Amino acid sequence: MHGTDGDSDILSIHQSPLAMDFYAHSLEGRPPEEWHRLEDHLRGTAELAKRFADEFGCGEWGYLAGLWHDLGKYSREFQEYLARQHDRDANIETLSGRVDHSSAGAQNAADTIAILGHLLAYAIAGHHAGLLNGRDIGTCQEDRLKKEVYPWQHGLAFLPSFTHIGPPLFLRNALSQKDEFAVAFFVRVIFSCLVDSDFLDTEAFMNPQQAALRPRWPENVLAEMEKSLNSFIEELKPAGTSQVNRQRALVRKACLKAADEQEPDFFSLTVPTGGGKTLASLAFALRHAIRRGLKRIIYVIPLTSIIEQNAEVFRDALKSVSDSIGLDVVLEHHSNLDPEKENAINRLAAENWDAPLIVTTTVQFYDSLFANKTSRCRKLHRLARSVIILDEAQTLPVDYLQPCLSALRELAANYEASIVICTATQPAIEKREGFDIGLQKPFEIIPKPADLYDELQRVRVEDIGSKNDEEICNLLSVNPQVLCIVNTKPHARKLFEALGLQDGLFHLSGNMCPAHRSETLKKIRARLDEGRVCRVVSTQVIEAGVDIDFPVVYRSLAGLDSIAQAAGRCNRNDKLKEKGGKGRVFIFRSEHTKAERFFADTAQCAGQILPLYDDPLDLKAVEHYFKLYYWDQKDRWDEKKIMDNFRLHSNDREFPFNFGFKHVAETFQLIDDAGWQPIIIPWRENGWRLCERLRGMPEPTLEIRRKLQRYVVQIPRWIWERHAGRDIQLVHDGIWVLTSPEIHYSEDTGLNLDALGPGAMFG
Repeated sequence: MHGTDGDSDILSIHQSPLAMDFYAHSLEGRPPEEWHRLEDHLRGTAELAKRFADEFGCGEWGYLAGLWHDLGKYSREFQEYLARQHDRDANIETLSGRVDHSSAGAQNAADTIAILGHLLAYAIAGHHAGLLNGRDIGTCQEDRLKKEVYPWQHGLAFLPSFTHIGPPLFLRNALSQKDEFAVAFFVRVIFSCLVDSDFLDTEAFMNPQQAALRPRWPENVLAEMEKSLNSFIEELKPAGTSQVNRQRALVRKACLKAADEQEPDFFSLTVPTGGGKTLASLAFALRHAIRRGLKRIIYVIPLTSIIEQNAEVFRDALKSVSDSIGLDVVLEHHSNLDPEKENAINRLAAENWDAPLIVTTTVQFYDSLFANKTSRCRKLHRLARSVIILDEAQTLPVDYLQPCLSALRELAANYEASIVICTATQPAIEKREGFDIGLQKPFEIIPKPADLYDELQRVRVEDIGSKNDEEICNLLSVNPQVLCIVNTKPHARKLFEALGLQDGLFHLSGNMCPAHRSETLKKIRARLDEGRVCRVVSTQVIEAGVDIDFPVVYRSLAGLDSIAQAAGRCNRNDKLKEKGGKGRVFIFRSEHTKAERFFADTAQCAGQILPLYDDPLDLKAVEHYFKLYYWDQKDRWDEKKIMDNFRLHSNDREFPFNFGFKHVAETFQLIDDAGWQPIIIPWRENGWRLCERLRGMPEPTLEIRRKLQRYVVQIPRWIWERHAGRDIQLVHDGIWVLTSPEIHYSEDTGLNLDALGPGAMFG
């Protein structure tokens, strides 16, 4: 790296370092005087990172991380390399042949600030490679701190001199109490501030057109959203005042009262399905954010399949604001098409949650909290001073309970987030005797949840035992309007086909892309409203957040929370009360239990509860269920040993913090993404046009990625491997498109590649 080539006239190795001009990024075909000056980049990144970190009282820490992150670019070797290498990826050191420019800043942080500088060093060393393991075989943080780097120290002459920086109170407390998780979490959030600032400052120089497209939100956007929501709810009010509608109004009133009176904290909103908690929780979040100066609302939903339904409701409710400012105030963020490979385009396109209302999945939310990659961590600092609504929080797998609850506790305690545990089946994750990892007792928004449950009870649940497919088909055939929910996609398809072609029969599953499911749901609702025959066979995609109302529901045995969600699709609007009746929910054990092993734990616990209670959905039964599923399984609360990866070594001044960030990211997988591959379906004209646009682009933009989310289906990788290059075409890095939808995609049941295999897919 010490040699020169034809560009030696630009950067001579005989120049004095202080006489040189130093650059952060070059532009192909442009003279050096038009390149991105390094001092400007460091100061610009520092100012942005300070602004982000100020949200949780750590602005100086953010500033230093930004100021020092690219100190290694002050080396002559990096500048000579930059003069030779003009492509957009030249400064990405993780690519082959690149110059390490991040180790220098990490070493400076560790050397300059006693002990605590090592926290900044993690963030700086990882701003391209991702947060590293502290000590490990192969590349690790300790090695980066000991690595010999090219001389760069003269660069400090161009930057503000360092002044003393102390830890914020919460970090000081975490250190004194040896709260290792809290200290490591602080590193994560500072890292987020740094990488988002680095991306944004780089984008402003390298891609000013894209930077200009980033939203500029009016200061009063949340207040305008609240006005729009209020108007929307007023227009929704029916002419009559049924018991259900009266209770929904009381739920919203309780939400607004709590939002006005309570400081940021943990909240619980315990509302039975059909009680209007989706819009009521949004009303709480907007009012609470306005009253307490919080920045945004983040709505976390268990399943990707439900996101588009809730987001559509929110967009309808907030349409007047989006129209008036010319920006969509609702951001849907799935994980299906997140860019994984780090290059210049993907670095700039990665989502950073700069929106007033973000709707995302449980998997996206928690996996990001434990990720180590720069693109996945950009958004984390946006969680500070936000209202986070966890819809159906009890769906967390027991094996990840302790790390997930620890992260929520940190956000509320030290980053001024308000967290709303929004569910029909409380209590689940509250601290209690024998469940010491639980969250502190939240403020219950509904004064008497048990009374509300009694008022809104509209169904009767009955266990009908084991039923084979033929028996289920017979039961469905005698009901003109009936919904059957099963646990796997192959089972849903098999039942649908066994019922035969008939008017008013529909199928719903994750084998259908979101746009297709939305269209099918519209047809289903129309038939129900018109009183026509309507039989639906579905997976759990129809549960949670889908406003649909059947008089009869059949549900294959699953967790009690899933049964409660199924019950929420039955007599939802209490239409049967006029006839003196209730909806009927029948629980059965299918003949496909071997293929339903994913649901074995929850189904087993629910099976123990069903015979013990006349109403298995009342709050006492639910509490008993969670005692079996969560509270009595202490050995599984951190099955993957996530918490063991954070260690403080207070007696080792040279390496006081040994955090296994990379190992945690590889281990923490709520869903094993490695086993799945998203593919895009050119469904109908709009899907086809989007795929054609995608093929014509040199790189997919953030805008096209977002639009394509509506046309994605996840398939097992073993099926993808069988069809890749034949029925599925690689269009861009990691983005695959179905090439023969007329053969492999049905208007009735969606995607069918080799029938997807028995039990291969859930949802």
